[in-house]
Amino acid sequence: MEIEWLPVTQKLSFRKFIEQSDLLEELKYDFNEKAELRHTETHGPFAFNYYKNVLERNSKRYWALGHLLEQYIYELLEKVCKLQKVYIPPEADKEPRSFFFMSERALSNHHSALLVLLQDHGVFRAGQWSQQAIIHHGLQHGSQIPCIQMALQAHYDVIVLNPNDNFVDQQTGEEWKGLLTQNGEFASKKMVQTKSFFSLQESLQCIPKRCSNTPEEHMAYIWDYFISKTEGKDVAFIVHGYGGLVFMDLLVRKKWDVMSKVYAVALIDSEHHVGHQLGRDVQLLEWIKQHCREWVTSPKPLDKPATTVLKKEFPIVSAGTEKHNLAPSSSLQSIFKYFRKALKAKAANFSRVSIVTRSSTKRKQSA
Repeated sequence: MEIEWLPVTQKLSFRKFIEQSDLLEELKYDFNEKAELRHTETHGPFAFNYYKNVLERNSKRYWALGHLLEQYIYELLEKVCKLQKVYIPPEADKEPRSFFFMSERALSNHHSALLVLLQDHGVFRAGQWSQQAIIHHGLQHGSQIPCIQMALQAHYDVIVLNPNDNFVDQQTGEEWKGLLTQNGEFASKKMVQTKSFFSLQESLQCIPKRCSNTPEEHMAYIWDYFISKTEGKDVAFIVHGYGGLVFMDLLVRKKWDVMSKVYAVALIDSEHHVGHQLGRDVQLLEWIKQHCREWVTSPKPLDKPATTVLKKEFPIVSAGTEKHNLAPSSSLQSIFKYFRKALKAKAANFSRVSIVTRSSTKRKQSA
């Protein structure tokens, strides 16, 4: 896939974020013209073992890199994809709160379909399928930006959820440097003393974000206050890993609303469990059979049937890769082909229903 969406300019370079964080020596990396993370001097891929065989310091450096990537992806979502950052709850401007991204006319444009992206669980945030995939395989494989651009080009509106943003992050760029020092003290006088990395992580979880304590709560809130408010929109979901479980939770909670608005769900290597979540609800089981399709990790070529004894409630095909974190990018073209067919089938069915309704009305009037 061509990386035309990535403007390799000084203005939007990843290097800018590293320079602002005072991590120039520890993280000499930037994205090249192929959107791959490379060392600025050796041009080699990311090396985890920067501090020779010191696991804790290398882990902290890796965490700092992930935090910088998070901020960089947010900027790409706003400046490259032209998405708007929306805080939730809107009125809670004096307390910890989460946010998500959506296209400008996602709620008002009644003539376009809406695509909702729901990621796996992990340390990564909105705009990422996998932080590990971004670091080792590039933005085109680990970020959601190619998917968003493909959706926008196909005239979808887009909502990018942020289900892993559940607690307050009190880290600042000045604190990252301290995470990398052996004795926990900062090299710069501008920087203040901070807690150790692990005690800091524990303290972060003391302040949950209202309406986004869990991925399930985050999803339900955005459905209630945003997605459900869209009138006449055909809604599609792409869900990865734990995102599949979160979607099924939403389907059970908002049964009729979801079934009436969502026309297709693409699950990627999903962690849902139909038996535990949907039980024996005949209507839900019939709905997922008609509206869901899953791409799973498999040695088989892309789109080849991959149904198993444990998973057979709806069509299951190969994602064309055996790696969980590469499954979204590997199956992307196939997923959009599925959406096109599903939308065409819905339109044809709606047309048939309209014809039958009109014919019935005429017969009643002539009787």
